[in-house]
Amino acid sequence: MLYGAHVSASGGISTAIDRAEELGCDAVQVFTQSPRMWKPTAHTEEQLTRFRERRHEAGIEYVACHALYLVNLASPDPEIHAKSVAAMRASLETAAAIEAEGVVFHVGSHLGRGLEPGLALVVPALAELLELTGDRLWLLLENSAGAGGTIGRSLDELATIVDRLDGHPRLGICIDSCHWWVSGIDVTDRATLDTAVEDLDRRIGLDRLRCLHVNDAEVGLGTNRDRHASLRAGTIGEGLATFLAHPAFQGLPAILETAGPDGTYAGELRILRDLRARGRGPG
Repeated sequence: MLYGAHVSASGGISTAIDRAEELGCDAVQVFTQSPRMWKPTAHTEEQLTRFRERRHEAGIEYVACHALYLVNLASPDPEIHAKSVAAMRASLETAAAIEAEGVVFHVGSHLGRGLEPGLALVVPALAELLELTGDRLWLLLENSAGAGGTIGRSLDELATIVDRLDGHPRLGICIDSCHWWVSGIDVTDRATLDTAVEDLDRRIGLDRLRCLHVNDAEVGLGTNRDRHASLRAGTIGEGLATFLAHPAFQGLPAILETAGPDGTYAGELRILRDLRARGRGPG
């Protein structure tokens, strides 16, 4: 398993590698622009080059870029939809420039209009965006917590998107432990987890599972509320060891998105390694 965290790119995108190296990460996730502003960041060629060089120096094996939170490819508002596609395009272009392996994104919400009207907007947009992927770079659908008409709350919804894009070879999945938990999948129970993984393999294919987000949850199982918590501080707690130990997840990047009580990831990474060791043994 590759241990990583979502780190800041403040001071230039290449500084994310400096921060990941200081933490001892094998993997890293970064925003390519402010997650709450539409305007893309104009990265200098110097920063892009330094990112690639520093990544190899630091031994970072996997780089994910997370698209901004404002993206809603299912929005019926033509302006929001167009801005979402443009923002995704900018993320993919930067990801390609830094030689990242994946762009993780939330599909968005149909805002109560229903899944089919939402997919009628999502699928053609993704077909266009997938043209920007390559042998190295994948586009990764993240499972959602299920609130507010969000798309991707179930494996069936994610599988439907993959199917309607004819199983595009560079369309993958990112599973978030918190989102699975709050959407009703008990990631602390091995039998339940086995069933979910088998369903993922049957409907989508484990070869498309490219990345994990490892977060505890502030809220209970099946509450459909996206509320992350620091490791061991939430309702999943020690049960995350079961999630991390699952055979299907070994070798994948496991990326933290919630800092510890001290506002840093150093302690969280130690807990992440400890939980995985408790569930599976060292290594």
